[in-house]
Amino acid sequence: MIHGFNCLVEKEIPEIGAKAKLFKHERTGAELMSLSCPDRNKVFGVSFRTPPKDSTGVPHILEHSVLCGSDKYPVKEPFVELLKGSLQTFLNAFTYPDKTCYPVASCNVQDFYNLIDVYIDAVFHPRIDENIFRQEGWHYELESLDAPLTRKGVVFNEMKGVYSSPESILQETLQHALYPDMTYGLDSGGAPKHIPDLTYAAFKNFHETYYHPSNARFWFYGDDDEATRLELVDKALEGYSALDVDSVVGLQPSFDAPRTVVQPYDGGADAKAMFAHQWLLSETADRDCALRMEVLEHILIGLPSSPLRRALMESGLGEDLCASGFGDELRQMSFGVGLKGMKAEDLEKAEEVVNRVLSELVEEGPSQEMIEAAMNSVEFDLREQNTGRFPRGLSLMLMSLTTWLYDGDPFTPLAFEAPLAKLKSELEQGAPVFQALIKEQLLENPHRITVLLKPEQGLAKKQDDEEKAELAKIKDGMSEAELQEIMQTAATLKELQGKADDPEALKSIPMLGLEDLEKSETPLPHDEAELSGVRTMLHDVPAQGIVYLDAGFDLRAVEQDDLPLIPLFGRALFEMGTELEDFASLGMRIARKTGGIEPETFVTQNLKGDATLSYLFLRGKAMSENVGDMLDILRDVLSSTKLDNRQRFRQIVMEEKARLEQRIVPAGHMVVLSRLRARCGVSGYLSEQLGGIDALFAHRQLLKDIDEDWNAVLARLERVRERIVARGNLLLNLSATAEDIAAARPALESFISAVPEKELTACEWTPASYPTAEGLAIPAQVNYAGAILDLKSAGYTFSGAHLAVNRLTRMGYLWERVRVQGGAYGAFSSLDRLSGSLAFASYRDPNLDATLKTFAGTGEFFASADLSQDECVKSIVGAIGEMDAYLLPDAQGYTAMVRALVGETVEERQKNRDELLAAGPADFAAYGKLVASAAQNAEFVALGGKETLEASDASLQVVDIL
Repeated sequence: MIHGFNCLVEKEIPEIGAKAKLFKHERTGAELMSLSCPDRNKVFGVSFRTPPKDSTGVPHILEHSVLCGSDKYPVKEPFVELLKGSLQTFLNAFTYPDKTCYPVASCNVQDFYNLIDVYIDAVFHPRIDENIFRQEGWHYELESLDAPLTRKGVVFNEMKGVYSSPESILQETLQHALYPDMTYGLDSGGAPKHIPDLTYAAFKNFHETYYHPSNARFWFYGDDDEATRLELVDKALEGYSALDVDSVVGLQPSFDAPRTVVQPYDGGADAKAMFAHQWLLSETADRDCALRMEVLEHILIGLPSSPLRRALMESGLGEDLCASGFGDELRQMSFGVGLKGMKAEDLEKAEEVVNRVLSELVEEGPSQEMIEAAMNSVEFDLREQNTGRFPRGLSLMLMSLTTWLYDGDPFTPLAFEAPLAKLKSELEQGAPVFQALIKEQLLENPHRITVLLKPEQGLAKKQDDEEKAELAKIKDGMSEAELQEIMQTAATLKELQGKADDPEALKSIPMLGLEDLEKSETPLPHDEAELSGVRTMLHDVPAQGIVYLDAGFDLRAVEQDDLPLIPLFGRALFEMGTELEDFASLGMRIARKTGGIEPETFVTQNLKGDATLSYLFLRGKAMSENVGDMLDILRDVLSSTKLDNRQRFRQIVMEEKARLEQRIVPAGHMVVLSRLRARCGVSGYLSEQLGGIDALFAHRQLLKDIDEDWNAVLARLERVRERIVARGNLLLNLSATAEDIAAARPALESFISAVPEKELTACEWTPASYPTAEGLAIPAQVNYAGAILDLKSAGYTFSGAHLAVNRLTRMGYLWERVRVQGGAYGAFSSLDRLSGSLAFASYRDPNLDATLKTFAGTGEFFASADLSQDECVKSIVGAIGEMDAYLLPDAQGYTAMVRALVGETVEERQKNRDELLAAGPADFAAYGKLVASAAQNAEFVALGGKETLEASDASLQVVDIL
């Protein structure tokens, strides 16, 4: 026994390079997985089974609430204090349909232990008094006896935003219909109409029932000391004994026959229907089935040429896939496929397409090329383990929980070699693996749900009116004393929200000091060479046999009217086919020989602010032995892509239009920020043309142009190719080990020689003018508010100290006023040192005008704030954490390239670091005065319901976008 824990199982898991041990705490029965490996990005998590009994959202509200102070750390929000001043690489919490997870990550071991200490006390000893419940869950508000009664609450408003997104409505409907007889048939996040049914007593009881060590699963990953892990948890569990917690997640009984559900939604005047099929599959513990379904997903819909995706898109019935893919996060797996942008009356036709394709595949089997492409893609992803900014250890924790949560083996989801070898062996022997899988799991599976999402214009307003009528009725049924009590309760809550934490309580939260921070800049691996006249950046990174290649083409010669075509042209290169092979063969060749090649636009300014940098990058990755194949593919698409397939290009434009529309509600803050930055010079305008609302408008017009004058559209596409594909525009960026870089050079030079040399003239781009105050109208019950300030007009000169102020703006000033007091789900502050702009945005916000006033008051707050040096240090620590963000090998190379392009040298970064480390109250005040001055000429953008936008005090110029 080690610190109260007995080791039950110990295994080496070579797939992830870790030694894994499963422990059980003798006194409480808590289980703990400990993975030791050389990854310095350490991860801790504690997860609880939290199956809800209704759709009031109690697990979700509790997830928010436990992070609002605890016995050991009695401050309003220790979570936010950590966000302000930690080197964390991840700090958040998740609510799933059957579990709640609290993970943290950091590369600094002391910071890691600090995070763990605060999180463990938060989940086991939270304050969660009634005011916290009201703030995070819901409460009534009444400004006066004559005013209308309203409801507020962070989660209440967040879920209103969720239920304003058609895709979210479709996903919720599918899940509830697929699992109607168990906990997955309820909404753990909370349905807005049911959240007000939640009482404080039920909220408290939920915590007392499920947040116990006997119901907990602890997770550790990384290079920290294992004995210390056990000691930390054992100490935290003092005073607890074993408890029988009834939290078992049952199984959904199988249907006797498929079922159909019709669900209305409001998508605007031109909204169309969506449909989706979803099948219930085996238990997630069946790892052979899980792997095979992952490969089958790729075969069916993974590529533009995949048979099911292609058949649905070429049917002409819809605009893009939706609710499609394999899911293995719950106890029972699922697979779905759907289509958006269709007519409701075409449901049977869409169903016929799905059934026909699946039946043909059972009869004929997928081609060998399809199978090879899918197998290579899945295996590449398994071996690469590229989780981006998401810590690998956290991804592994969530994988392990897919069996561990249900009392299964936590090791099996992490060890993929055995099921992979078994699948390969069966395929080599000619077994009809995927025909059998399609037949058993899909075609002959009666447990299938069909959901038709039908547009109902005015539904959002109807729901809003119904809520107002319900609240009016509730108010009418209350006595004056009860109404006075509501007003007093709300006033008390606001007073508590605005009250500063006790300084001594704040000091109790463990924090790093300046002495714990790296004083010197650590440069990323970077070298440069000129290969055949082309600027080539080289980065020696531990990529484990993978070569990451970014082939960038400067966009400066593209005519202004053609700018929205650039992302479409990037897709066309890989999805239209070449003179030598059609798009289906090309797609399978890419999947067989590489880990994928994707187009991506890149826009910024240089450090001096006197030039716009814009590229279309073709970003590919392949094993070192396949680099030649990857470059051959790039050579072929650049030299001989056939752009004249009118129908194929129309599908691409239609899909992109649908995707731009889809992101508006769930990523409304990003839509607003893009629109705001379009007002700040050429680079912001260009970004809006490539991926913002301007791009959406351009795509809608382009669809009409394709139908009415295809020759003119084709001429524009050819012009874009002529202006982009030139050796003088080319930039190469290679990230791999030094040996693999050296081996790739001959193939790189051969590729360069195939890119044509030509003389091109740079075009002048003149940004459009936008209203000073703009409203973007959508059918939704929540808003996204934004403002932007031109700091350069107020004499702005960047200092590294501003990074600390901006962090405190986001995690202090805005968090308190927009989220805590205002009830929005989030608020953001983005300082662009290159353009000299400061942008603000809120997320799922019920208080449009109040938020815009808060944005405008940022400068005055910092100019007059009496900040302590301790508060400044906290923000410095957090800003250093952002500056030194943990990067995987491919991200190291890409980030080094970006720094080189904008002219950010190691010396410049060291200067910024020195200024940041020296920041004090005077820097915060000076920055505040600068921002206050620039706020006089602020410009605003808001996204939300039309009535709300038109009623705003900001005099918004409103335009319908959906």
